[in-house]
Amino acid sequence: MNRRDAIKNVALLLGTAISASTLAALEGCTGSGPRNYALEAPETKSILAEIAETIIPQTNTPGAKAAKVDEFILTMMQDCYEPKDQQILLDGLKKVDEASNKQYKKSFVDLTAEEKTAVLTEIDKERVAYNKRENKQKEDPTHYFQFIKELTLLGYFTSKPGATEALRYVAVPGKFEGCVPYKKGDKAWAM
Repeated sequence: MNRRDAIKNVALLLGTAISASTLAALEGCTGSGPRNYALEAPETKSILAEIAETIIPQTNTPGAKAAKVDEFILTMMQDCYEPKDQQILLDGLKKVDEASNKQYKKSFVDLTAEEKTAVLTEIDKERVAYNKRENKQKEDPTHYFQFIKELTLLGYFTSKPGATEALRYVAVPGKFEGCVPYKKGDKAWAM
């Protein structure tokens, strides 16, 4: 199985599709993308960590912060994405802060968990509307929140805490069991 097929399988497991730009970035990822030093700024990492933690909060399993998803997203952006996509993400993070300032008169990182969820819910509605619009062109840029959500899920469920604590995990090699009983509420299997 190649990397692209593995990523598609993870996306299906998570109940989402990965955008074409993310698939292209993963396929062409060389680990030596153009450096964008704005991605390395502490405030960029801070807001990204808070957004990821809002998407996958800590419950009885570790959240996105514990899995260091923010570092994963920034590494992927630096190493695999085009400069235009990196700029889309950076501009999007500014939009998240602008939305929180407009609604709550505070920076996103200073909001309560409920306020963060409210801000991101509105942004996600905007993302869905952007992706469903009638005049959408193939060359239109990916919505910034699409990048954030996809990379948060990918980073979390391929991290050690995500794969071993949020999902059921069996170390490979192991025996093959073709038919395993499933009870409603059981965790999904890690790959």
